[in-house]
Amino acid sequence: MDEKKGKKSMKDIKISKLVINCCVGDSGDQLTRAERVLKELSGQDPVFSKARLTVRTFSIRRNEKIACHVTVRGAKAEKILEKGLNVKEFELKSKNFSETGNFGFGIQEHIDLGIKYDPQIGIFGMDFFIVLERPGFRVSRRKRFRSRIGLNHKITKEQAIEWYKTKFGGTVVEF
Repeated sequence: MDEKKGKKSMKDIKISKLVINCCVGDSGDQLTRAERVLKELSGQDPVFSKARLTVRTFSIRRNEKIACHVTVRGAKAEKILEKGLNVKEFELKSKNFSETGNFGFGIQEHIDLGIKYDPQIGIFGMDFFIVLERPGFRVSRRKRFRSRIGLNHKITKEQAIEWYKTKFGGTVVEF
């Protein structure tokens, strides 16, 4: 037990990563504009995602680039998440939280994040997905002596909601 904090430090929850996905559903000029928006928001180069299947009704071919996403970690992820939650007015639905303690939400317009509107780029919506972790989660990903995370150490849906309420002062609406 840590006397300074009054609680166990291994149980502290933090943001592992923030993934921002912008699915255009079309390759070409529109996808490069979405890439520019994500690059301006995160300061990193986005990665393109390809279609898994051919869908004739949407005129999408297999392996065609249709979306781009960027993974942000650390303090920058927390800052961008704060902007995204500000757009949602810090109010999320309980179904936005998964059973494994992660959560996600979407926004309709990227200009709500504080990015200046550019008529040549247009307006894009995007999805935010946040992965939470505790100290010690590395044991499941490391190369040597890999092991599993115990049931008591895993993050539950209720713990993630409680962390969200205390960290950001947000509300969770039941649906």
